[in-house]
Amino acid sequence: MSTLPAAPHAPTSARPSSVLPASVLVVLKGDEPVVTDPASALLRADDLGVLRGDGVFERFLVRCGGPRHLREHLERMARSAEMLALELPPASSWRAAVKAGIAAWAGADEWEMRLVCTRGPEAGGDPTAYVLGQQLTAGLLRQRRDGVSVVTVGRGLASGARERAPWLLLGAKTLSYAFNMAARRWAESQGADDAVYVGSDGRIWEAETSAVVAAFGRRLVSPPPSLGILQSISVERLFAAAGSSGWQAERGDLTADELFAADGVWLSSSLRFARVHTLDGKVLAPAQADEDLAALAATC
Repeated sequence: MSTLPAAPHAPTSARPSSVLPASVLVVLKGDEPVVTDPASALLRADDLGVLRGDGVFERFLVRCGGPRHLREHLERMARSAEMLALELPPASSWRAAVKAGIAAWAGADEWEMRLVCTRGPEAGGDPTAYVLGQQLTAGLLRQRRDGVSVVTVGRGLASGARERAPWLLLGAKTLSYAFNMAARRWAESQGADDAVYVGSDGRIWEAETSAVVAAFGRRLVSPPPSLGILQSISVERLFAAAGSSGWQAERGDLTADELFAADGVWLSSSLRFARVHTLDGKVLAPAQADEDLAALAATC
């Protein structure tokens, strides 16, 4: 198979913003990553990632000249793949593809990258694996700056469901995101930005693409992964930084009533740390620690 040449790298200042590429695509194929046209056809029509959402992914920022927390994302992707009995390319191949994507990028200094692996064609064959880089959306940047409004929605499950029903893949970061996107569309139809899941036992779980963090004085609390939620890399990093800055940080149960009474509530993901300013239509009190925590979350 012929190898496509890598796109030439140009520093951000070398091109006017109007012609900067919006994305970059690197395909993992054979021994070397292949940088190719992001608009080119990549997936077969019978790829199980499309037909059944059968695959895993990770999403993170590229900032400060490199990928943020790549090791943690590769480790989490491997755990998700193990839950799906999906064979991934080795971590070294992903690292090479990430490096190639960064070298080919000529957009903004801060952008996002996705690692995607599907099970491949329905009839069998190699997995489909690629790295996709894209510019951050204006909506995400706005939510970082201005915060978000949130509504709570029932998850329909109680804590402990992951152990009782491992086939639900709770805690795996899979391509099956139709449920999450339906929750977001419903939230938007109610005039909100995001939805936060609540278990049938009243415990807060997570938002559809973010973890929930609440402050009570100098104590930070986020729901534990044992509920059946994703192990949040951004929360782990935030808690480590906050602990070094005099905060008490812990995993613990939260309820909607506790969120209303908190000194601040945030949604935390690898791309966004956003203050929740409205919950179920009720405006929350200003979070006095917002700037401090946002600075900790943004540390490279």
